[in-house]
Amino acid sequence: MRDFVSLNLAARRTDFDHPDWPHRSLDVDQLRRAGCEPVPFHEFVLKVHQRCNLSCDYCFVYESPDQSWRDRPNIMSAAVCAAAVERIAEHVRRHGLLRVSVVLHGGEPLLAGVDRLVDLTTELRASIPAEVTVGIQTNGIALNEEALLQLSEAEVRIGVSIDGLWETHDQHRRGRNGSGSHAAVERALNLLASSRFRSSYQGLLSIVDTDAPPVETYEALLRYSPPAIDLLLPHANWESPPRREPGHATPHADWLIAIFDRWYSAPRRETSVRLFEEIISLLFGQGSRSEQVGASPVALVVIETDGDIELVDSLKSAYPGACSTALNVREHELDAALDHPGVVARQIGVEALSDACRACPVGRVCGGGHYVHRYRAGEGFRHPSVYCADMLSLIGHIGGRLSADLAALPKGGI
Repeated sequence: MRDFVSLNLAARRTDFDHPDWPHRSLDVDQLRRAGCEPVPFHEFVLKVHQRCNLSCDYCFVYESPDQSWRDRPNIMSAAVCAAAVERIAEHVRRHGLLRVSVVLHGGEPLLAGVDRLVDLTTELRASIPAEVTVGIQTNGIALNEEALLQLSEAEVRIGVSIDGLWETHDQHRRGRNGSGSHAAVERALNLLASSRFRSSYQGLLSIVDTDAPPVETYEALLRYSPPAIDLLLPHANWESPPRREPGHATPHADWLIAIFDRWYSAPRRETSVRLFEEIISLLFGQGSRSEQVGASPVALVVIETDGDIELVDSLKSAYPGACSTALNVREHELDAALDHPGVVARQIGVEALSDACRACPVGRVCGGGHYVHRYRAGEGFRHPSVYCADMLSLIGHIGGRLSADLAALPKGGI
């Protein structure tokens, strides 16, 4: 029976057709011979629970071309957890890493049970010879006072997904019976933002919805006093482009620009908006920690409930099998994934960009946009982002605001 299961797993991980770039035309061996060294993984996403208690209409796990979740166990077993922890510890020791982060993810990770998550957190810190930051990304539905007490005592950082205004949120983030979820998330956030649990509050994740009023959306998020906000573009690509009204080429940029101007012009710093701060950092010649912009090496790997070692899970929105490496923690070291073309392509910076992006005046800031948004069937990921016009407009606007403020400074410095 075990051999039969192993054969089925192997077949499932390899029975799909990868596009040309990077899977066939990126010569990893040549890059290594030329001195291009891999960047060890510093962030590990553990898919502790495969299912969810919501049915969001834009979900890249359940509403995407890749439906591999159907074949995976609901919960990461104790054996897979142990193997994942050992592989992470092994990777940390080999590369002498001092600090790493582990994100407990899903589906909805709280469905795995808070006790299980706390035990896993304890095991991670006991086994990994480095400073380990543990976080959880949740939709907040099951985030009650008891769960918060346990997670805060275990020093787990908590990020919550919410889409701003209640009507926008409930339009997209519904239960399987069609009911809205905003009221439950709001109760959780009011607890999380309180003085008792504030130290565990990592921030909010919100999907850009150009049908919603931008400034009102931002101010609705501010009501929960978030330390940080991640504004994410909906996952789209050249085969499944984002919706745009005729004659409106940059709706997502216009929406984000309205929020940027409100955020940037505030008399005091109300919160961190990572997309804006990363663009500013890049405009000043620094690196980026965001997947949405810049060409800094990506050092993240995903471990699924069955132990599969995978690329970033947003790739599920591209095509079936886009995340697969054909590796599993029960049999393979994490180092084996460092030479996978999908990992290497995201660690070689501007060399991974299309000719158009490399010639673009903001190419090094944009970094081609989110890797997932560059996909074109058959050809792969060496294209400009499907949000190219939006990125050009947004970066140009932010750069213009910064240039105007710098020009207004007294001569001779600050």
